[in-house]
Amino acid sequence: MPATSELERMLRGASLRVTRPRVAVLAAVHDHPHADTHAIIGRVREDLGEVSQQAVYDVLAALTDARLVRRIQPPGSVARYESRVGDNHHHLVCRSCGAVADVDCAVGAAPCLTAADDHGYALDEAEVIYWGLCPGCSTASKS
Repeated sequence: MPATSELERMLRGASLRVTRPRVAVLAAVHDHPHADTHAIIGRVREDLGEVSQQAVYDVLAALTDARLVRRIQPPGSVARYESRVGDNHHHLVCRSCGAVADVDCAVGAAPCLTAADDHGYALDEAEVIYWGLCPGCSTASKS
């Protein structure tokens, strides 16, 4: 995790006011990639004590809008947040336990895939989700 001073610098660089909840949420996302909102709320409460769910939702929205965190939501899953932004990477999702892992682009530079017909759009990103079983679930299903 980046030091608190680095997190504060990131907030200021995004023209966001530095507050204890913003620093705590940003730290939680950095410490726990792909955590859902419930897990982030728990981590923030460990650091700050009582903080409302709405406050965490508001901070996550502000951080996402500022592109300091990325919100992902694989189909059938709750929203999750990560601090790896701006590189158009993709995700592996375990069908059994729901674990999520990062995977670099499938081929080449962003948007990683070439659309058969771009309909005139200026493409800048492709969202790819790979589905399967993580090593732990794959081993467990063989036993």
